[in-house]
Amino acid sequence: MKINRSSPVLRRGRLLANAFGVAPRLRGEGGFTIIELFVSIGIIFILFALAVAGIASALSKAQMNGTMNNARQLYLAQFSMANDGMSTDATGLAWAGDYAPALTLLEDYINKLVRPGYLKGGDVAKLLSAPGCNLRVNVNNGPPASVTFVPGSMSALKVHPVQDRDPANTIFATSRNYIYDTALTGSAVPYGTKGFIVVRKGGDAAVFNSRQATVAGWGNDQTKFQNGVGLKHGDNVGTVTPNDPGNTLIY
Repeated sequence: MKINRSSPVLRRGRLLANAFGVAPRLRGEGGFTIIELFVSIGIIFILFALAVAGIASALSKAQMNGTMNNARQLYLAQFSMANDGMSTDATGLAWAGDYAPALTLLEDYINKLVRPGYLKGGDVAKLLSAPGCNLRVNVNNGPPASVTFVPGSMSALKVHPVQDRDPANTIFATSRNYIYDTALTGSAVPYGTKGFIVVRKGGDAAVFNSRQATVAGWGNDQTKFQNGVGLKHGDNVGTVTPNDPGNTLIY
């Protein structure tokens, strides 16, 4: 059928198309139809959404790896101090859970590392910060050096009361958002349900996903959970109890 290019219907179609910045295509003409334009825009939006999601996921992984590396640095300071304490019988150089009276404040524990020089006061804020947890400290260069935590800020890491007698897979520290054998929540900082970080007494550290936060995520195998995430101080091998141990140091 021959199309009358001067018909009122066609003219109205061209006006509508021009409003969207494109002319309707007739047989033999070039350009896009309105439907093709909308399909193209839709595809672009889908690709953009996928790209944004991929970038966000990669950023979160990079941030969690950074927090894991910070936890390792804290562990190395602790290991050096405890090792020196074993060599010299110095009671002031010990694992977090071996002090008497027991430590109750994360700030006091950090100063156990800062005063002898195992950790620099200027590095504390960086090591204990992550997205949503920007710890602020005041540094006293001493001697002896010390730090004071600024009220209203918070630490991205918390330290378990691990002792020298505990096995190597006992948890030394975790990211703040993780409570032992407890599902992650979206409101918990620093990483909500994106994942959590654990470093153990033997020095190995890892980033875990939300599914791995509880025994259920390990096929309800309690030993497998303890070998994977870590053994909680005070638990027996093969028996998992939820929640962090008493005297876990958090700020």
